[in-house]
Amino acid sequence: MPAMKCSLCGELAVINMRRHKLRLCAPHFLDWFPKQVLLSVQKLEMFTPRDRLLVAVSGGKDSLALWDVLLRLGYQADGLYIHLGIPDNGYSDDSLRHVQAFAATRPDAHLHVVDVAATYGESVPQVGRRRHRAQKMCSVCGLIKRHLMNQIAFDGGYAVIATGHNLDDEAATLLGNALHWETDYMARQSPVMPATHPKMTRKVKPLARMYERESAAYALVRGIDYIEDECPYSVDAKSILYKRLFNDIEERSLGAKAQFYLQFLQAKRDGRMTFPVVDPVHLLRECDRCGQPTSAPGLCAFCRLWSHPS
Repeated sequence: MPAMKCSLCGELAVINMRRHKLRLCAPHFLDWFPKQVLLSVQKLEMFTPRDRLLVAVSGGKDSLALWDVLLRLGYQADGLYIHLGIPDNGYSDDSLRHVQAFAATRPDAHLHVVDVAATYGESVPQVGRRRHRAQKMCSVCGLIKRHLMNQIAFDGGYAVIATGHNLDDEAATLLGNALHWETDYMARQSPVMPATHPKMTRKVKPLARMYERESAAYALVRGIDYIEDECPYSVDAKSILYKRLFNDIEERSLGAKAQFYLQFLQAKRDGRMTFPVVDPVHLLRECDRCGQPTSAPGLCAFCRLWSHPS
């Protein structure tokens, strides 16, 4: 089989992106990928060069690729790693080592680390087991991460929280929400989530238009050492099933993932798909303990995790 050649220069290509009808060598791909991210940032007005960004990093390919791209593009981008205390094969410790190794080679990369167990007395798995919600560990984890991301961003004066969700993630999430007609989640799903309270920070997904294999290729070609293992608690997650289904569909119908997700966003913008409009600002108050926005009376859901043993 003949070697795959770059569409731009004829040199050996490292990736074939069939949906773009484009094959690129390493130098051209490392130039192309950040430009695509920048186009998304500018088109959707995610942030400006003046904004300070907080990048949520897990040690995986997508979040580290995103942090690397934002730094290369000249943005003021700091990282946040939340140590969840997942002990399985040293998962959380190993993830942290990858993040720290990345930051150590980039003088302009500042890293925040929050150790959940050291700060609050229990790890995420311990909280989940104590509350008899082991089957919903991902829900507990998500609640804790969202709270801490917003807290660090607000306290640190960051204008934006950026996460490494890629197009495969977004398409799988949309499929799951559509299958169960979770219209509240569908209404909120967007590459840009505006702040709905003075103490909340805007959240963006600069990789939402990039395929997972593209961000993986970027990390590999850039020499970014990332953790390859999936979170032990996500092994049986429905999102992984939906990703596999979409991979099968993509093999038979090129561009299906992008079409499904991007046309959903376009349908919302055009008004062809509408959801009940709720003004969340009037539903939010500040938690009696931590002061973060919540719709619950008294303590927010995060503070209740540590206050009410099951």
